[in-house]
Amino acid sequence: MKTNFFNRDNMIDLLFTLIGGVLCAVSVNMFLVNAKLLSGGITGIALITQYLFKFPAGYMILILNIPLFLLSLFKLERKFTIYSFVGILTFTSAMILTRPVSNILNINDPLLYCLYGGVINGIGGGLVFAHNGSLGGFDIIVMLIKKKYTNFKVGQISFGINLVMVAFGAVVFGLPSALYTLIAMYTASFVLDRVVKGLNQSKAIFIITDREEEIADAIMARLGRGVTYLYGEGAYTKQQKKVLYCIVPLSQLPELKEIVTDADNRAFISISDASEIQGKGFKKTL
Repeated sequence: MKTNFFNRDNMIDLLFTLIGGVLCAVSVNMFLVNAKLLSGGITGIALITQYLFKFPAGYMILILNIPLFLLSLFKLERKFTIYSFVGILTFTSAMILTRPVSNILNINDPLLYCLYGGVINGIGGGLVFAHNGSLGGFDIIVMLIKKKYTNFKVGQISFGINLVMVAFGAVVFGLPSALYTLIAMYTASFVLDRVVKGLNQSKAIFIITDREEEIADAIMARLGRGVTYLYGEGAYTKQQKKVLYCIVPLSQLPELKEIVTDADNRAFISISDASEIQGKGFKKTL
C-alpha cells in the first residue's frame, strides 16, 4: 500500500536534514578550513582539491555527488533518494554560501579548530541521521555496498575511507595536520552518536507484579504503548507468573514508573537501553 510522501513525519525529517546540512557546512568552513584539516568521505576529497588547487569544496562536493545520486536513483529506494537529493543540495549550497565565514575566526590554535569543528559537525550529522536523513556522498556509497554485500559492516567501510583520507593528509599536508584531523573525526563521531541516541533513545522494560492486568491496561491507556505478556516461573516459589514487556521512549519512562508504583509498590522493574526499534508507534529507519 502506497502512502503519501508529503506527510508530517517526512517533512520534519527533511527540516532537520536542512538544519543539519547547514551546521555541517559551517563546521567545515569556519573551523576545519581555517586549520587546513580534512574530513571523511567526499568532503575530505573536496577539501584536498580546495587546498591544492583553490577549487571551492562546495562545487567539488556537488560534482562528485552527481554520479552517486544517479546510482541512488536507479539502485536504491525512492525515499532514501529523495532525502539524499535534499541533503546534497542543502549541504553543497551551504558550503558555497558559508565559505566567507572561514575569515571570521583568527585563532592560532589548530586544536580548538578541530574540537569545535568536530562538535558542530557531529551535531549536524546527528540531526540528519536521527531523522533518517542523508547528505549524499558517503551515505550513498555505504547503502550501495550494503545492498550488494549484506554482511559488510558500515564501520569497516567508514574506517577504510577515513584511513585513506588521513594517510593522504599526512603525506601532503604533514603529520600534525593528519593527527588533528583524526581528533576532529573522532569528536564528530562521538558527538553524532550522542545526538542520535539522545533523540531516538528508548527503554525496554520488564515488569514482574501480581497486578499485571491493571498495569498493562494503564500503560496502554495512558501511554499508548503496547504490552506483551511473557510467561515465566519463579525459581523459588515455582509459581507461574506473567511478566510484562514493553518499550517506551525515554520521555515516557517517568510516567511508566508512576503507573507501576501506584498499582504495586512492590513490583520488580528492569530497565535497559533499546536501539533500532521499529514497529507501530516508533519511527521507521531507512
